[in-house]
Amino acid sequence: MTKIKLCGLSRPCDIDAVNALLPDYIGFVFAKKSRRYVAPEKAKALREALNPAIKAVGVFVREEPEVVAGLLNSGVIGLAQLHGGEDEAYIARLRALTDRPLIQAFRVEAPADLDRARASSADCILLDNGAGGTGAAFDWSLLAGFDRPYFLAGGLGPGNVAEAVAALRPFAVDVSSGIETDGYKDISKMKAFVMAARAADGKGE
Repeated sequence: MTKIKLCGLSRPCDIDAVNALLPDYIGFVFAKKSRRYVAPEKAKALREALNPAIKAVGVFVREEPEVVAGLLNSGVIGLAQLHGGEDEAYIARLRALTDRPLIQAFRVEAPADLDRARASSADCILLDNGAGGTGAAFDWSLLAGFDRPYFLAGGLGPGNVAEAVAALRPFAVDVSSGIETDGYKDISKMKAFVMAARAADGKGE
């Protein structure tokens, strides 16, 4: 069954919404240049209100490994998502500091990008369009024959997530801008996304 990740949460009402919807993962963005950035102290408070059945992911862009490991080892997040083109040497440095799972994101523009993703030593991979958070999808036809489980991101929303799940059967679907209105998470869109994904997977209501 395809798992669901709702990313870019930043407010207590966002946590209330996901506690009601029970996605598999949620994401906190720790990249300071992002409009969805949350400070570690705020993320900690939000995490404490999160249903423990939901896994919290921290999204990082070329952050110092010690900072990432600190948030993982302290329990603020359970997984780290590396979204800044970090290399294998970076992953090795992080592995020396923490045993928590790592997700490595890749921008998909050509088959060679999928070759790099397949070879990643990270526990999970995420396939996205461009730098991430663009709200646009990449060419899904590139995924024909791709044989490693992945988080699918980029351009997903309530209107097309069912198509993505049915056609691609990714390990997980990941959404941020597709469940927003005027730059903030929209509970009606969040609910529509989760229901559509689950219905496509044969587990909807």
